[in-house]
Amino acid sequence: MASKLNSLTRWLRDYRVLSRYRIQWILACLFLLLAAAATLAVPLAFRGVVDTGLTSDAIDRQFIYLLLLAAVLAVMTASRYYMMSWLGERVVADIRQRVFENVLRQSPRYFETLQTGEVLSRLTSDTTLVQTLVGSSISIALRSLVMLIGGMTMMLVTSAWLAGVMIVLLAIIVLPLWALGRRVRKMSRISQDKVADTSAMAGEVLNAITTVQAFTREPHEQQRFNAAVETAFGEAKKRITMRSVLTAMAIVMSFGVIVFVLWIGAQQVTAGVMTLGELTQFVLYAVLIAGSIGALSETWGDLQRAAGAMERLVELMQAPPDLVYGNASASQEPISSPPPSSSVEQVEAVAFQDVSFAYSSRPDFMAINHLSFAVPQGARYALVGPSGAGKSTLFAMLLRFYAPTAGQIAILGQDITHWPVSELRNLIGIVPQEPIIFASSAMENIRYGKLDASDEEVIAAAKTAHADGFISALPEGYGSFLGERGVRLSGGQKQRISIARAILKNPPILLLDEATSALDAESEREVQLALDSVLPGRTSLTIAHRLATVLRADSILVLEEGRLVEQGSHADLIQQGGLYARLADLQFA
Repeated sequence: MASKLNSLTRWLRDYRVLSRYRIQWILACLFLLLAAAATLAVPLAFRGVVDTGLTSDAIDRQFIYLLLLAAVLAVMTASRYYMMSWLGERVVADIRQRVFENVLRQSPRYFETLQTGEVLSRLTSDTTLVQTLVGSSISIALRSLVMLIGGMTMMLVTSAWLAGVMIVLLAIIVLPLWALGRRVRKMSRISQDKVADTSAMAGEVLNAITTVQAFTREPHEQQRFNAAVETAFGEAKKRITMRSVLTAMAIVMSFGVIVFVLWIGAQQVTAGVMTLGELTQFVLYAVLIAGSIGALSETWGDLQRAAGAMERLVELMQAPPDLVYGNASASQEPISSPPPSSSVEQVEAVAFQDVSFAYSSRPDFMAINHLSFAVPQGARYALVGPSGAGKSTLFAMLLRFYAPTAGQIAILGQDITHWPVSELRNLIGIVPQEPIIFASSAMENIRYGKLDASDEEVIAAAKTAHADGFISALPEGYGSFLGERGVRLSGGQKQRISIARAILKNPPILLLDEATSALDAESEREVQLALDSVLPGRTSLTIAHRLATVLRADSILVLEEGRLVEQGSHADLIQQGGLYARLADLQFA
């Protein structure tokens, strides 16, 4: 528990949550203290009513005091509720922003072991627990603590001996409650992990819904999900059972102590040691203390759950980005502008020098193995080779999704680690093999390549990518909603949207990962013509399994098992009779 609270404390300090909202915290605490003071004054007013007597002339004044106290209590309680609820919503909004910001900066390596569904679960269910803690539970806990301390103080003033007996007995019952609270904390973390597992499973299945339905695996996936939900329910049932026991024990033991002490007080009233008003005042304070203890036991359970949730959120917020963002030189060295056109011949756009790389999940397998090549500015190069040769890995390394295990990569004559990541990626446009379509309009999907582009620029890019025709035919044209992951489009249409996005970005280096693989022959020819119009003067690297798309490349790099085994034009490689020639024979035969 201490580690979780330390994590929460570090986060509050690092992100200045308390200082950022200092006025709101001060107001919330002020309203809380005033509401508690008004509540603690109620027993004093009742003592006056009892000791004054219902037939006394001063009784009217005592009831007016009670009415004024009720009004003050109502206003202060409402104000406290508003301020604490505002803080709860604001702090949770900050947490969500910080978590999402840090997750966005993680490389693909980070997501090799963390499912996106688990991240979403932490952003939703875990932050909801923290919201409950900050917006409600903390307020109740602070109020109950003030009431407990204030009630104890007033009880000591009323009857020190009775109050002393009660305090000793209450202290004795705290130890078993504390032990049960630790068990609730452990169960809370396990329960939250199981809920995250169900979210991750649901996200995975829904992202592959067409495959699930094509294989008629709906019953199977429903069974898996039901099993995960029942497991989560089982853990939650254990947690709520233990928490219920904790609450029952706290209430029974606390009230038992209070009833015992009140019995002693009744004996004192009978003996004339206390007045009836003093006993009434003592009873009311005892009731307030009992309620405070019960509320504290409830909020302790909330604190246990929220501490576990906060620990999971802090893990995401404080997870350091790997080498993609962590290289010190990226923030220390000035950024050189791309070389002027007169020095194009002297500076290479892309250069690999004895580069090797292995994925952390497969450290013994070299995806890239002592690879060296250079691409002049403005040249059109192609990457060819069997699946698993390292072509897509090469693209990922250019974008700094992964750092080389050995060797050096240079962009525009500058070591890739010397470019800030944002500037480096602004130099590169990519058309992935599996196009990504966001759940928005066609216009906004293309504009993703250049957020400040005008509508005219977007339409021009679409025309260049031969996407204007089918977009204009949609019900609302460029404003048509394309659905989640572009479900309203065909594979070829998605690919042309992706190409239009890259064209709009207008980068000096363009990476094409099977950019025309999803197109029919006619559309492929149109897109090839479109690329022919935008590629001159721009460096391009094209991954191709269909060799017909790279016939006009300036040079073809043939990869096998992460190594460069051949390089040359189509005609030269055919004459060499190596791997490329064999691949060409298979396709063109």
